[in-house]
Amino acid sequence: MDYGTHPYDPYQDEPYTRRRQRTNYFAWTVAILLLTGFALAAWLGSFYIFNQPERPDSYRILQKLHKIEPPKRFELTAAPAGEFLNASQLYEQYVGMGAAELAKTNAELLRNYIRNYQQVRGLVPYVVGRYTIIAVHELGPGDVFPSGMAALTAAVDSGELLMEHVYPAKPEALPLMKQTLTVGLEVKLERTHDISAVMHAERLIDGRILVTAVPLLYGSYTVTRGLGTFRLEPPPSLDLAAGWPLFKAQERASVEQRLAEYRQKMAAAPAGPVPISGLGASATPPPARNELVRIEQARPVAPLSMTPPLVASNAKLAKPTPLPKGKKGRKQKLESPVPASTPAQAVVAQNKSAPAATPITVASALAPPSALNLPVATPAPASKAPDVGTGAATQSSPVAMATPVPVLPAQPAPPDTSNVALASNAGGGSWKTFAPGKMPLGRLIGTGDLNDVADRGLAGERVYLKGQFVVNFADANKAVLRPRTTLTSKVLHLGGGSSTRIIVEFPRGYTPPPQGAVVNRDEMRPFEITEVRKQEDGQLNVFVREIMQPN
Repeated sequence: MDYGTHPYDPYQDEPYTRRRQRTNYFAWTVAILLLTGFALAAWLGSFYIFNQPERPDSYRILQKLHKIEPPKRFELTAAPAGEFLNASQLYEQYVGMGAAELAKTNAELLRNYIRNYQQVRGLVPYVVGRYTIIAVHELGPGDVFPSGMAALTAAVDSGELLMEHVYPAKPEALPLMKQTLTVGLEVKLERTHDISAVMHAERLIDGRILVTAVPLLYGSYTVTRGLGTFRLEPPPSLDLAAGWPLFKAQERASVEQRLAEYRQKMAAAPAGPVPISGLGASATPPPARNELVRIEQARPVAPLSMTPPLVASNAKLAKPTPLPKGKKGRKQKLESPVPASTPAQAVVAQNKSAPAATPITVASALAPPSALNLPVATPAPASKAPDVGTGAATQSSPVAMATPVPVLPAQPAPPDTSNVALASNAGGGSWKTFAPGKMPLGRLIGTGDLNDVADRGLAGERVYLKGQFVVNFADANKAVLRPRTTLTSKVLHLGGGSSTRIIVEFPRGYTPPPQGAVVNRDEMRPFEITEVRKQEDGQLNVFVREIMQPN
């Protein structure tokens, strides 16, 4: 045998051993690069989708993933912080923007609306002023909003601005809305009653500005001369692929052509030209004959005690009957007495004899008739009234001496306890105030303890609130505050200041602090908490009142 001519092969003597294969490093490198690119694309895509929900494809994907909430209804005192602009201010704000800047602004406006104004940079623009409806459009599947009405309006005091005012509602309310929203009707938006946010702005070919606004309160509307009330509802979803504005160029051109023909006919009439509200250049527009106004639900009337005082025969107060001792006596002591009838209830009882064909809504008895802009019925003069003092005393009763309850000539809106409007009367309430440090004993808490109060309730005890706050909104006798947080608290999410609103009610004669002011309250001058409401999204609405005497 020749042992040296053939090299040693370990697999030759072992025929059943698998031959070792070489590793393909090139294929592994390509696979790792592909996976890295896929992960990077998914990461960038998530940023693109979540940071730009105003794009139609992003909005559709977020809806399928259930990562987007439908628009919600806001309260008047809990609306986002914003600035109120009239027609001239809106025109000046958007007319100087270029195409790229206007597109960026529109994307931000729509993004804020989709996110329910949770991450707003700056102030939300709100529309105020008088506008006249020149065309109406029924919303359907081909529009951004699925159901409701849209009104194309012209500013009364400015001919350079047009506004699309959107009225989202359920299909059941459309027949009444078509009868109410007619051409020529005036829409009056006021700062103290309406919160209509701008969603889109567009520059027309002729240089005018067209803005689209939607009321964030989604309240009930009626006209000053007519019966019927329709209620708005937040849209369940949006069809962003339909595009903006709601009135397309062809439809808007036909509307303006009809208006031009109408003006020509009126100019050729023997009586001369008739000015159309919103289309003329008059410096002082005449008062509207009929207006579209928002109405608020009546606040519950506080029960008034009508029990006369008990006086004994010997000029001493009568002693109450002692309760029996024992467990039964304790139980009876804890039971609340039967509430007495109020003057408002008595007036409503007298109105039962009225015909049932016209339903009415009873407003608060504490609000004066002048605050509601309603005519007050004047009683018929008596045939014989020799003495005003004696005649009023003999013909009056405890019910007749009560404050008359104004009624709204409209159909009542469906009850909704989640949207009870916080309408403030012009004079404010009245309650006892105290000197600094002289208020009754109670528990003093900060903003960090409000979540516990919302979960457990006040439990019948006095709870006072201290802290440092910033005024976001101020009205006649109400103000909305936000807890002032430091940079460290914002980074560590301490205190929950971004999700807490403090709604302060001031007594009659007090002046709320101006918007932007800083309010400091300590153990000597706290607020008294009356209620804490926690919404589904974690938002805390804390209702407090001022109980301290002014300095």
